[in-house]
Amino acid sequence: MHPVPELTQPVSARDHLWGPLTARLTLVQYGGYQCPNCGSAYPLMMNLLERLGDQMCFVFRHFPRSEVYPHAQHAAEAAEASASQGKFWPMHHHLYTHQQALGSGYLVEYAVDLGLDVGQFLREVTGDRFVSRIQADIASGRASGVIDTPTFFINGQRYHGAFTQTAIWDALSIL
Repeated sequence: MHPVPELTQPVSARDHLWGPLTARLTLVQYGGYQCPNCGSAYPLMMNLLERLGDQMCFVFRHFPRSEVYPHAQHAAEAAEASASQGKFWPMHHHLYTHQQALGSGYLVEYAVDLGLDVGQFLREVTGDRFVSRIQADIASGRASGVIDTPTFFINGQRYHGAFTQTAIWDALSIL
Protein backbone atom coordinates (compact mmCIF):
# COMPACT_ATOMS: atom_id res chain seq x y z
CA MET A 1 0.00 0.00 0.00
CA HIS A 2 1.41 3.40 -1.02
CA PRO A 3 1.06 6.40 1.28
CA VAL A 4 -1.78 8.72 0.36
CA PRO A 5 -0.14 11.90 -0.95
CA GLU A 6 -2.84 14.27 0.22
CA LEU A 7 -4.96 15.22 3.16
CA THR A 8 -8.31 13.46 2.94
CA GLN A 9 -10.07 15.39 5.75
CA PRO A 10 -10.21 19.07 4.77
CA VAL A 11 -9.24 21.66 7.35
CA SER A 12 -12.29 23.22 8.98
CA ALA A 13 -13.37 25.23 11.99
CA ARG A 14 -13.58 21.89 13.87
CA ASP A 15 -9.77 21.81 13.89
CA HIS A 16 -7.43 23.55 16.30
CA LEU A 17 -6.29 26.49 14.17
CA TRP A 18 -3.47 28.94 14.76
CA GLY A 19 -3.84 31.62 12.15
CA PRO A 20 -6.65 32.40 9.75
CA LEU A 21 -8.40 29.59 7.90
CA THR A 22 -8.08 31.80 4.82
CA ALA A 23 -4.25 32.02 4.97
CA ARG A 24 -2.37 31.25 1.75
CA LEU A 25 -0.44 28.47 3.52
CA THR A 26 -2.00 25.76 5.62
CA LEU A 27 0.28 23.43 7.54
CA VAL A 28 -1.40 20.43 9.16
CA GLN A 29 0.52 18.35 11.68
CA TYR A 30 -0.51 14.94 12.93
CA GLY A 31 1.37 14.51 16.17
CA GLY A 32 1.52 13.25 19.69
CA TYR A 33 2.68 15.02 22.81
CA GLN A 34 5.03 12.28 23.99
CA CYS A 35 6.66 11.65 20.59
CA PRO A 36 10.28 12.89 20.71
CA ASN A 37 10.29 13.73 16.98
CA CYS A 38 7.17 15.87 17.49
CA GLY A 39 8.94 17.52 20.40
CA SER A 40 11.87 18.32 18.09
CA ALA A 41 9.49 19.70 15.45
CA TYR A 42 7.63 21.90 17.96
CA PRO A 43 10.17 24.78 18.04
CA LEU A 44 10.36 24.66 14.24
CA MET A 45 6.58 25.13 14.01
CA MET A 46 6.64 27.98 16.52
CA ASN A 47 9.40 29.69 14.54
CA LEU A 48 7.44 29.35 11.29
CA LEU A 49 4.34 30.79 12.94
CA GLU A 50 6.35 33.72 14.25
CA ARG A 51 7.94 34.37 10.85
CA LEU A 52 4.81 33.94 8.73
CA GLY A 53 2.13 35.40 11.00
CA ASP A 54 -1.25 35.59 9.28
CA GLN A 55 0.18 34.14 6.05
CA MET A 56 -0.05 30.66 7.58
CA CYS A 57 -2.70 28.60 9.29
CA PHE A 58 -1.22 25.89 11.50
CA VAL A 59 -3.48 22.96 12.34
CA PHE A 60 -2.70 20.37 14.99
CA ARG A 61 -4.45 17.00 14.83
CA HIS A 62 -3.96 14.31 17.43
CA PHE A 63 -2.21 11.08 16.51
CA PRO A 64 -1.13 9.66 19.88
CA ARG A 65 0.79 6.43 19.39
CA SER A 66 -0.23 4.89 22.71
CA GLU A 67 1.37 1.57 21.86
CA VAL A 68 4.77 3.32 21.96
CA TYR A 69 4.10 6.30 24.25
CA PRO A 70 2.02 5.41 27.33
CA HIS A 71 1.09 9.01 28.24
CA ALA A 72 0.24 10.19 24.71
CA GLN A 73 -3.51 9.52 24.86
CA HIS A 74 -4.03 11.21 28.22
CA ALA A 75 -1.95 14.19 27.12
CA ALA A 76 -4.20 14.54 24.04
CA GLU A 77 -7.26 14.33 26.28
CA ALA A 78 -5.76 17.01 28.55
CA ALA A 79 -5.29 19.26 25.50
CA GLU A 80 -8.93 18.74 24.53
CA ALA A 81 -10.17 19.34 28.08
CA SER A 82 -8.17 22.58 28.02
CA ALA A 83 -9.73 23.47 24.66
CA SER A 84 -13.18 23.18 26.21
CA GLN A 85 -12.08 26.07 28.45
CA GLY A 86 -10.55 28.06 25.59
CA LYS A 87 -6.96 27.08 26.37
CA PHE A 88 -5.96 24.51 23.75
CA TRP A 89 -2.87 26.36 22.54
CA PRO A 90 -1.55 27.25 26.01
CA MET A 91 -1.86 23.56 27.02
CA HIS A 92 -0.35 22.48 23.68
CA HIS A 93 2.70 24.64 24.44
CA HIS A 94 2.88 23.40 28.02
CA LEU A 95 2.75 19.75 26.95
CA TYR A 96 5.57 20.16 24.43
CA THR A 97 7.77 22.22 26.73
CA HIS A 98 7.28 19.66 29.52
CA GLN A 99 7.28 16.60 27.30
CA GLN A 100 9.31 14.52 29.78
CA ALA A 101 6.56 14.89 32.43
CA LEU A 102 3.17 13.85 31.07
CA GLY A 103 1.82 11.60 33.81
CA SER A 104 -1.66 12.33 35.17
CA GLY A 105 -0.39 14.30 38.19
CA TYR A 106 1.60 16.59 35.94
CA LEU A 107 -1.40 17.16 33.66
CA VAL A 108 -3.41 18.39 36.66
CA GLU A 109 -0.49 20.66 37.63
CA TYR A 110 -0.50 22.13 34.14
CA ALA A 111 -4.25 22.72 34.33
CA VAL A 112 -3.68 24.64 37.58
CA ASP A 113 -0.79 26.59 35.98
CA LEU A 114 -3.10 27.64 33.14
CA GLY A 115 -5.88 28.74 35.48
CA LEU A 116 -8.35 26.11 34.31
CA ASP A 117 -11.36 24.96 36.29
CA VAL A 118 -9.60 21.85 37.58
CA GLY A 119 -12.84 20.11 38.58
CA GLN A 120 -14.19 20.42 35.06
CA PHE A 121 -10.81 19.41 33.62
CA LEU A 122 -10.71 16.25 35.74
CA ARG A 123 -14.33 15.31 34.96
CA GLU A 124 -13.68 15.64 31.24
CA VAL A 125 -10.40 13.74 31.22
CA THR A 126 -11.50 10.92 33.54
CA GLY A 127 -14.90 10.73 31.83
CA ASP A 128 -13.29 10.09 28.43
CA ARG A 129 -15.26 13.03 27.02
CA PHE A 130 -12.82 13.64 24.16
CA VAL A 131 -11.81 10.11 23.21
CA SER A 132 -14.09 10.12 20.14
CA ARG A 133 -12.65 13.43 18.92
CA ILE A 134 -9.10 12.09 19.24
CA GLN A 135 -10.15 8.86 17.50
CA ALA A 136 -11.62 10.96 14.67
CA ASP A 137 -8.25 12.72 14.26
CA ILE A 138 -6.48 9.35 14.20
CA ALA A 139 -8.96 8.00 11.63
CA SER A 140 -8.50 11.06 9.41
CA GLY A 141 -4.73 10.63 9.70
CA ARG A 142 -4.89 6.98 8.75
CA ALA A 143 -7.13 7.83 5.78
CA SER A 144 -4.40 10.25 4.69
CA GLY A 145 -1.69 7.60 5.06
CA VAL A 146 -0.29 8.72 8.42
CA ILE A 147 1.54 5.91 10.21
CA ASP A 148 4.17 7.82 12.17
CA THR A 149 4.53 11.18 13.85
CA PRO A 150 5.04 13.89 13.08
CA THR A 151 3.43 13.88 9.65
CA PHE A 152 2.85 17.19 7.90
CA PHE A 153 0.64 18.32 5.05
CA ILE A 154 1.26 21.65 3.32
CA ASN A 155 -1.79 23.01 1.51
CA GLY A 156 -3.21 19.50 1.52
CA GLN A 157 -0.11 17.78 0.10
CA ARG A 158 1.98 15.44 2.22
CA TYR A 159 5.39 16.82 3.10
CA HIS A 160 8.19 14.26 2.65
CA GLY A 161 11.23 16.44 3.37
CA ALA A 162 13.49 16.72 6.38
CA PHE A 163 12.25 18.12 9.67
CA THR A 164 14.61 21.07 9.64
CA GLN A 165 13.81 24.76 9.62
CA THR A 166 15.49 25.25 6.24
CA ALA A 167 13.81 22.28 4.54
CA ILE A 168 10.32 23.17 5.75
CA TRP A 169 10.86 26.87 4.99
CA ASP A 170 11.99 25.97 1.45
CA ALA A 171 8.90 23.77 0.97
CA LEU A 172 6.64 26.61 2.11
CA SER A 173 8.46 29.18 0.00
CA ILE A 174 7.86 27.37 -3.29
CA LEU A 175 4.10 27.50 -2.83
